Amino acid sequence: MELERGALYLVATPIGNLGDVSARALDVLKGVDWIAAEDTRHTRRLLAHFGISAPLFSAHAHNERARAEEIVTRLAAGATGALVVDAGSPGVSDPGARVVAAVIAAGRTVRVVPGPSAVIAALSLSGLDTSAFTFAGFLPARTGARESRLVTLLARPETLVLYEAPHRARATLESIAKLAPLRRVAACRELTKLHEEVRRGVASAILAALPEAQERGEWTLVIEGAPDETAPEARAAPGEDEARRQFIAALVETGVTESDARERAEFVLGPPRGGPRRAGRRRTT
Repeated sequence: MELERGALYLVATPIGNLGDVSARALDVLKGVDWIAAEDTRHTRRLLAHFGISAPLFSAHAHNERARAEEIVTRLAAGATGALVVDAGSPGVSDPGARVVAAVIAAGRTVRVVPGPSAVIAALSLSGLDTSAFTFAGFLPARTGARESRLVTLLARPETLVLYEAPHRARATLESIAKLAPLRRVAACRELTKLHEEVRRGVASAILAALPEAQERGEWTLVIEGAPDETAPEARAAPGEDEARRQFIAALVETGVTESDARERAEFVLGPPRGGPRRAGRRRTT
């Protein structure tokens, strides 16, 4: 494969399964003079798997500004390079945007080798509307800032896609359950990896059926868009009934009796529309 001299190639890498790498990506990585990588240790394992031995140097969030200048210098000297991140595409919730901007500003050529994307994979698996969506990357870590950002995002009518770190997945689902209790969610974990799973339902139901041991792994959350309040179906009960059904079913799967699951659903979601509140069970002390 003939590469353009003095060009920077943005190469998407697998988000999990190494078999997802494209033939073109491998050809480019074999043909460039050097590769700038988010984590050279991670990329070195990928290259070794495919028998590629191109020179590597780091270009991550903490040195990207300096590396951008170096990459521009290398390209100006006629060398051809590739930029990769640990998983997915450079610059998309990962380092790379500063490098690309600097290369463009210097009048150098940038080419893209597209490939695996957790956003698109999760949308495909979600079962939600994919005709339009907003990708918001990672939410703020602090609870107040996270919920403030979510309030803005959840007001949008299109499907919402978020990334979340393993140690914050539960907190984010709790915020979604609090702010949008009836919205459908697809919580995707470890996409394309050995332990890939997708949990679908309202956020509270997903949380109720999520063992602590399964919180680990990278998460992509797909959230149903805000309903059109002027549409008749937005004011009808079936949407609420479906969310309630999913909540109860998820609890029953964990061993909770149906009666207890219905009582917990009423506590979390309130009474069914048009129906009386169930009398709470009398507890003894």
